[in-house]
Amino acid sequence: MITSTATKNKNSTLLIYPSEPLEIDFGDLLKPMNGDDFFYFCQRHKDLRIEMDQFGEITIMSPTGSETGGINFELSVDFGVWVRTDGTGKGFDSSTGFILPNGAKRSPDLSWIKLEKWLAIPAEKRKKFAPICPDFVVEIRSESDSLTKLQGKMAEYIENGSTLGWLLDVNDKKVYIYQQNVPIQILDNPSEISGEPLLKGFNLQMKGILG
Repeated sequence: MITSTATKNKNSTLLIYPSEPLEIDFGDLLKPMNGDDFFYFCQRHKDLRIEMDQFGEITIMSPTGSETGGINFELSVDFGVWVRTDGTGKGFDSSTGFILPNGAKRSPDLSWIKLEKWLAIPAEKRKKFAPICPDFVVEIRSESDSLTKLQGKMAEYIENGSTLGWLLDVNDKKVYIYQQNVPIQILDNPSEISGEPLLKGFNLQMKGILG
C-alpha cells in the first residue's frame, strides 16, 4: 500500500510518495520547462530528487532509504579517493543535475566528467544544471525502483554520450555494465568491478555495496 502526504500553499499542491517515484505529466496544461525553469523548480523543492525526461514528464523521488544511502556513501567515498588521486576528471554526487543532449534532465547516483570537458562549459552554466552528459554514470537500484526503468535510463546515458555506466542492482546482487558499442555485460555478485579503460586504475570492491 502506498501512502502519500500533501504539502499545500496558495499556488500549488505537491504530492510526495515515499515508497516509489511519482511521475507527473503536465500534458498541455503547462508550458514545457526549459533548463532554467526546471533548475528553479528543483530549487523550490530541495528536499526532493527531481528528474525530467526528454518529453517533459517529471519524476519526483523522496529521499533514499537508509540502506541505499549507506551504499551510496560507500561508493562515493571509494570513488572520491580515486578522483582526487587521478586528477583527470571531476566527480559528482546524486544531488547533481545535468541536461543531456536529448533534453532530459537527469541526476545519476554518481557521475564523473573528464576535466577538459567540464572546464569547456561556461562557468555560468556550471552553476545550474550543466548541459552535458557525464562520461561515467552509476545508478543504484533500491527495492522500490523498477529495473526496466533504470535500464532505460542507463541506455539513455550511453546514447547521449556516456562512455561507461554501471547499474548496481542491490536486490538481485547483479551489476549491469554499459559501454559504447559493446553489448551489456551482466555480472552475478562480483567481488569487484573495474573502471578500465576509462577510469584508469579504479577497481570498486563490492563487499560493502552488494552486501
